[in-house]
Amino acid sequence: MKPTHIFQSEGITAGYDNQTILHDVSISIPSNKISIIIGANGCGKSTLLKTMAKLIKPTSGQVTLDGKPINKIPPKQLARVLGLLPQSPIVPEGITVADLVGRGRYPHQTFLKGWTKKDYVAVADAMEIMNITEFADRNIDELSGGQRQRVWIAMALAQQTDILFLDEPTTYLDITYQVEILDLLTDLNRKRGTTIVMVLHDINLSARYADHIFALHKGKLVTEGEPSKVITNKLIKDIFGLHCTVIQDPVSGSPSVVPIGRHHNKLRMYS
Repeated sequence: MKPTHIFQSEGITAGYDNQTILHDVSISIPSNKISIIIGANGCGKSTLLKTMAKLIKPTSGQVTLDGKPINKIPPKQLARVLGLLPQSPIVPEGITVADLVGRGRYPHQTFLKGWTKKDYVAVADAMEIMNITEFADRNIDELSGGQRQRVWIAMALAQQTDILFLDEPTTYLDITYQVEILDLLTDLNRKRGTTIVMVLHDINLSARYADHIFALHKGKLVTEGEPSKVITNKLIKDIFGLHCTVIQDPVSGSPSVVPIGRHHNKLRMYS
């Protein structure tokens, strides 16, 4: 089981190019759990993840890891605890799967010390977890979208961090790959205790896979908690502007959002 960490944002306000996106957001990440950040496009989901990963400096407030501001933690030291998979990462030209996954070992290496047995084992384990061992010597450009996404996640796993941030890891993938990747991440969390924080667009998959949900609206945290407490008709209307009915997922028992469109509302059609 991975160590327990206290990872928090305390009243952070942040944005880009003098435009404020986040407004006074305070959250505490549940340790050894899967947390998912939801909200409409442009509400600040990715900005929150990047700010907590030290990629964006907040204009006010602070992010702390075990009580210490992350801006005072050396980058390599932070990278041994926190891994990040951003949206649409750029693939280095001509690189193989094994080489890309191996880049995840950078935080554990020093200038004078080459690869160790532990590095090779970490890379092999990460590829096995993501079911990409058979692709080790293939060029990344030869892989499908789903296979390529598994490689990027394997690189993050090779870091062997206690905390893993993923910004929309299932975007542009068909439903089969989406479920496969979320199942693999759940295995990682359940077997190793890795704390996982994701941004996802699909509300129903979020409700099915999350232990904890953070809901953002216009840069502010509006609610958080277990999916069964958070996903309601009112919340979906308030943050997405969508009329819906929330039912129980017949497979997982989690909340499931059924949208109500103008052409499929029987009460309105026949009134």
